[in-house]
Amino acid sequence: MNRLAHWQLDAALRAREQALLLRIRRVLQGAQGPHIRMDGAEYLAFCSNDYLGLAAHPEVVGALRTAAADAGVGSGASALICGRHQLHEELEEALAAFLQRPACLLFSTGYMANLGVATGLLGREDVMFSDALNHASLIDAARLSGAAKHRYPHGDTKHLAALLAQHPGRRRVIMTDGLFSMDGDCAPVARLAQLADQTQTALWVDDAHGIGVLGAEGRGTLEHLGVLPESVDLLVGTLGKAFGGAGAFVCGEQATIDTLVQHARNYIYTTAPPPALAAACLAGLRVSQREAWRRGHLHRLVCRFRAGARQLGIPLSDHETPIQPLLLGSEAAALQVAERLQAQSILVLAMRPPTVPAGTSRLRITFSAAHEDADVDRLLEGLAAALPIGTEPVALRS
Repeated sequence: MNRLAHWQLDAALRAREQALLLRIRRVLQGAQGPHIRMDGAEYLAFCSNDYLGLAAHPEVVGALRTAAADAGVGSGASALICGRHQLHEELEEALAAFLQRPACLLFSTGYMANLGVATGLLGREDVMFSDALNHASLIDAARLSGAAKHRYPHGDTKHLAALLAQHPGRRRVIMTDGLFSMDGDCAPVARLAQLADQTQTALWVDDAHGIGVLGAEGRGTLEHLGVLPESVDLLVGTLGKAFGGAGAFVCGEQATIDTLVQHARNYIYTTAPPPALAAACLAGLRVSQREAWRRGHLHRLVCRFRAGARQLGIPLSDHETPIQPLLLGSEAAALQVAERLQAQSILVLAMRPPTVPAGTSRLRITFSAAHEDADVDRLLEGLAAALPIGTEPVALRS
């Protein structure tokens, strides 16, 4: 008996497919890297967030194996029962020291980290001010907090200043991505910090795509923009991108972290991450610090791509980050170009609503330090062949 038949799920899925918005799952065979095997075919991939090429690094893999042999696989309990391992503590301390913050708290995912901050610190008497292009986890965090929510246009600090003047509250927080995952631009963190100071408002930055990647030492968007670490009250980062592992963390003052331990329900009531995974992430952090050449090589690859795109007349944004969106406008156009690239064994995925705003469907091209110059040149050749003749891509705002 199908008790959900009256929900008309099949009809809704068909409608989504007809609107070219149906998501599909692919299957990776083997390790993550620039050259992958997906659904039985070989591809040169430009769609991963493995920015430093550490997901299959021998030192990271070795740390996981060694720790698993010693500490087992599962943590067995929540962090507040008996699931918090010495390896978790070492990773938290290393991340806090690296990001120059007093304390750090591990979460199982970046989504959980943002939800934990919102529900653990905020309530109905509070006010949140959110960038219009914030990640879905920040949007959902704002909803679940119960706080009043006000959205300002992307990066528009003048509009934000007006909202701050209009909406008092017991506690107020500005929330923003650091490096925006779909547009590849950085939030105006210095100005946001200035507004936060002037209005006694907290500043919360989710720098999942910036930490490890941007800045001379890899400390992320803040370092890249010359913003002092203490200018941001809540810094969220991930372990599943630049550091090659999985999980996430929140950095802040000791009292902030202690409060999250007491009140963040998705930290309190969930099994702690595997200890061996913490060891792998710690190894990834250390490799990223020791091998600064990875960030330099990554930046050179981005510059090579942008120079080649200019020669081909492909309009890009002004942002020289590893996220290079190519806006094509319609869902059909984005899917068509992605399919033409896939036919050339190049994997770049089409991003469509609701992940991006309507009318801004795009290819989200991402680079890794594991890519080589020849890989970038092959991508440019593929794009030259794949872009529709007579169709001008939509220029991304700067």
